[in-house]
Amino acid sequence: MTAPIPPARVKICGLSTPKTLEAALTAGADWIGLVHFLRSPRHVSFEQASKLSAQARGRAERVVLLVDPDDALVQAAVEAMDPDLIQLHGRESPERVAAIRALSGRPVMKAIGVATRADLDAIPAYAGVADRILLDAKPPPGAALPGGNGHRFDWAILADAELPDGTMLSGGLDAYNVTEALTSTELGAVDVSSGVESAPGLKDPDKIAAFVAAVRAAR
Repeated sequence: MTAPIPPARVKICGLSTPKTLEAALTAGADWIGLVHFLRSPRHVSFEQASKLSAQARGRAERVVLLVDPDDALVQAAVEAMDPDLIQLHGRESPERVAAIRALSGRPVMKAIGVATRADLDAIPAYAGVADRILLDAKPPPGAALPGGNGHRFDWAILADAELPDGTMLSGGLDAYNVTEALTSTELGAVDVSSGVESAPGLKDPDKIAAFVAAVRAAR
């Protein structure tokens, strides 16, 4: 008898208000993501992040997204949020990822930008030091943000690729295409930000609920 496929897991990233965080928690998100990056429309201060993290404690895993942080910023994020996971979304080297993991004492997820099959060559080096890999669409030339741009990459690139357990998919996902994404990639976790917004940085509770429902229905 074939074992049932476990349901895919969902991360709602870039939450910034108690109301939209509550919408993600009520919908059943497995992870909630708080962005601390000044150039992002989803940026939250550590004071905001601390309150939101407390709201989510025990209800979902709490993720703080940082971009090329120095040691002081990593320590400040851990102190303010007590995150369950640190997401690194910059140009951190494998050595830097390992150092941040050791410094923080927290699991680390490394985002890797993907546009072509060649971009997957970076995965093995990071898989050896990160607890989880996130495959995100590589930002277009001149983009101000390393992620959350609402673009997707060609999921066919992942066909026959050897991906670490727990690899997550991001980039241009929404309630209308996430079933296709999960079916075509066979990955077990997805991360969404702009796909559940009414405008950059403005999360939509109805879109959050629809996205989580679509992921659950896909499995």
